[in-house]
Amino acid sequence: MIFNKKNSIKIDILLISVFIFLVTGCGFYKPVDARKVDPNVKKRVEKNIQEGRGYRLFGGKKERGGTFEFATSNEMWRASLSLLDFTPLSNVDYSGGIIITDWFSDNNSSIDEHLKIQIKFLSNEIRSDGIDVVVFKKKCDNSNKCQISKIESTLAREIKLEILKEAAKLKAEAPLADPDFKMPEMNKQ
Repeated sequence: MIFNKKNSIKIDILLISVFIFLVTGCGFYKPVDARKVDPNVKKRVEKNIQEGRGYRLFGGKKERGGTFEFATSNEMWRASLSLLDFTPLSNVDYSGGIIITDWFSDNNSSIDEHLKIQIKFLSNEIRSDGIDVVVFKKKCDNSNKCQISKIESTLAREIKLEILKEAAKLKAEAPLADPDFKMPEMNKQ
């Protein structure tokens, strides 16, 4: 095939036609009613940025998913860590809402008996249904075969109650976010 001026023009027309077809078919070009579009460019740009549309060079100001509080502002988390400071921790994940201790034994139990405490945070609020405490027991025999079981005892309830008490105390001692805020007086009936 010989490229001459006639063929070159046909190829140019074909490429332009394909380009226009692709651009209009992909949604890049959308006809707009001029009555609905603000003629002020800065206002249009601001509106597009607020709606999350548009193109930003170098990242711009883009909000990332989720909002996170620091662990120091969560009283339940702080109370739990304070209560479990006597034992090593094997897993502490604030974003996942879980604290798991390592296996430990107290002075009163036998040498082959160990406990592990797992605390799951179901809410940031100081409520009894906002925290779940589970205690596991590991008992090993002389041949180092161990049986692990979840124990149903008052220990889990006592730990949960102590965490809630300490968290309520920490919240009461915490300074208010707005120092000018005053608690409304309740009318006694």
